Amino acid sequence: MQFIEGGWPGANPKDAAFFARATSELKLHSSRLVAFGSTRRANGDVENDPNLRALVASGVADVCIVAKAWDYHVVHALRTSLEEALAMVRDSVAFLVGHGCNVFLDAEHFFDGFKGNPDFAIAVLSAAAEGGASTLVLCDTNGGTLPSEIPSIISKVNDQIALPFGVHFHNDSGCAVANSLIAVDLGATQVQGCLNGYGERTGNANLVPIIAALSLKQAISTIPPQNLQLLTTTARHIAEITNLPLSPQTPYVGSSAFTHKAGLHVSAIARRSDAYEHINPDLVGNHSRFVVSEMAGRQTLLIKAGELGLELTDDATTSLLQRLKDLEHQGYHFEVADGSLELLMRHALGWVQPYFEVESYRVATDGYHGPELLTEATVKVRVNDNRIIATAEGNGPVHALDQALRQALQTTYPSLKTMGLDDYKVRVLDTSSGTDAVVRVLIDFSDSETQWTTTGVSTNIIEASFSALTEGFVLALVKTTSSEGSAQ
Repeated sequence: MQFIEGGWPGANPKDAAFFARATSELKLHSSRLVAFGSTRRANGDVENDPNLRALVASGVADVCIVAKAWDYHVVHALRTSLEEALAMVRDSVAFLVGHGCNVFLDAEHFFDGFKGNPDFAIAVLSAAAEGGASTLVLCDTNGGTLPSEIPSIISKVNDQIALPFGVHFHNDSGCAVANSLIAVDLGATQVQGCLNGYGERTGNANLVPIIAALSLKQAISTIPPQNLQLLTTTARHIAEITNLPLSPQTPYVGSSAFTHKAGLHVSAIARRSDAYEHINPDLVGNHSRFVVSEMAGRQTLLIKAGELGLELTDDATTSLLQRLKDLEHQGYHFEVADGSLELLMRHALGWVQPYFEVESYRVATDGYHGPELLTEATVKVRVNDNRIIATAEGNGPVHALDQALRQALQTTYPSLKTMGLDDYKVRVLDTSSGTDAVVRVLIDFSDSETQWTTTGVSTNIIEASFSALTEGFVLALVKTTSSEGSAQ
């Protein structure tokens, strides 16, 4: 992105501290930092306006100020006249330009304002142009403008305003990305938004599909071409930092964006990769993914097995297809449980895991002694003809079982120390059964090199959890022991 808005200097201590450090510590190579603020106050003195002074003092060359472009807001929110609102814009832009700033004007509520009073909305843009603004940004602040409304409004702006213009769409009607792309077709040179579409209410325009569509489908320069392959990792990294999970269905960068499960689709993709993919996923750093469900065909299983380095025979494929359908009818879900699927494939080839055998397990929770619940698990396993009994405490039954199983196995298999349990999810499959319902457990694991997910299904949540847990341990050993490639 060419510009990154860093916040509102002077609005709060955090933003003030950010700009105090950013000018000396933040090293941007292909982007420029922008400080955000507003026009002077109504009937105020531009020379002594604290907001404008803070923008100048921020130390950045580029500033963006917001101004009301809807007469309704001027009268009822600012409680001033339309003439004063225009003077606020003109004076503020001129003040900032006079202090060496490059000024963008965010015409807040522009599209709603244009629909109500087009003359005033255009006058706001004209006032900013007179003050010396470099770019005028048309904002759909309420997010309710539809794609069909964009061309007529922007064409009138083009007829009356000579300055470059940008757009800023919110996603309240689900049209922010579409509106942004249409605006670019109509001449917009700047699109404001946020990676992953974060923002108030339903969010801002998601810059990820906008960047990808403009760069790959319209040959319009956005970010450096070599950086397009970083879109997926960047979007997922930001989701991790913000703790706002990225939807698997996110266009271009979601884990399901290029995922295929229907047998017909997969058969076609095996012959021509572009048959069911609108772009090559490698271009945005993503990849094709084949998942298996009861809809899977033989080709799907063969492709998935090939990804795992396994060669399914015809007989194994036939039996595996039937086994998958039976298990998914019981409530299993292999589209996301790639680890459990790999074990099913290995078992279909006659493989028997050689690492350990669970003899029994037990979990007890004592909630009547002290302020904290005490959960204890005991597992009995056989490893290389040795019977091992291990007991461990945990902050819940799954944690206790995990700790006990590790204790029993890590002496023989020290590689398990690098395996982590990343996530644990439970889904009730038949809500009408109440506490007697069948549940599906999914557990995400990872080590230093890879990730995998296993699943278990039962009316007993402990049984479902332990089934998924033990499969996770088996997969970890498959990946790290000398026998990991064996499926015979």
